[in-house]
Amino acid sequence: MIKLHHLNRSRSLRILWLLEELGVEYEAIRYERDAKTNLAPPELLNLHPLGKSPVLEIDGRMVIESAAIVEAICAKHGQHLVPPTNSDAYISHMELMHFAEGSVMLPILLNLYTTKLGDGAAPLQPRIQSELNNHFSYMEQTLRPSGHWVSDGLSAADIMLSFPATIVLRYGMGDQFPKIAAFVEWMQNRPAFKAAVAKGGGD
Repeated sequence: MIKLHHLNRSRSLRILWLLEELGVEYEAIRYERDAKTNLAPPELLNLHPLGKSPVLEIDGRMVIESAAIVEAICAKHGQHLVPPTNSDAYISHMELMHFAEGSVMLPILLNLYTTKLGDGAAPLQPRIQSELNNHFSYMEQTLRPSGHWVSDGLSAADIMLSFPATIVLRYGMGDQFPKIAAFVEWMQNRPAFKAAVAKGGGD
């Protein structure tokens, strides 16, 4: 049995979506953020030295980091969501899998944390907003006419990029990036995504 340790209002929703799309049997173990600090509960420290989520239990071991988890699940249950390793599409797949956590999350997190500083963050905001626009523009430009990032159907890259794509709409930038907005609408209407949201606790 696959077990997913899922934190509410977190990037681990992507893993729930992937598991629902693949129709594999799994157990979701939900953790709640602290209502005051918004931090993950200390119980996650028993699983992950950094106390973070998602954490996946599969084949007798723990797997951390969202992209590694997606790759591990796809290797066992979803090979069709990853292009052949000898293809040009596989290079695009790798680029976008790393971009989803290694590039676009930096300005998103900087924006999240600096906005808590109020006026003290004002000198940083122009650069942060510029970087958000740069990264979201890259996502918009790399979307294929089919509405997907690597192939003409759902792929692992779509799963990974679903979180920053949702942030685009949360920031009220859907009109600026209409292809991303269309992707999010497509995603949110999929039965598997709706099932993932429900399995994760509704948020």
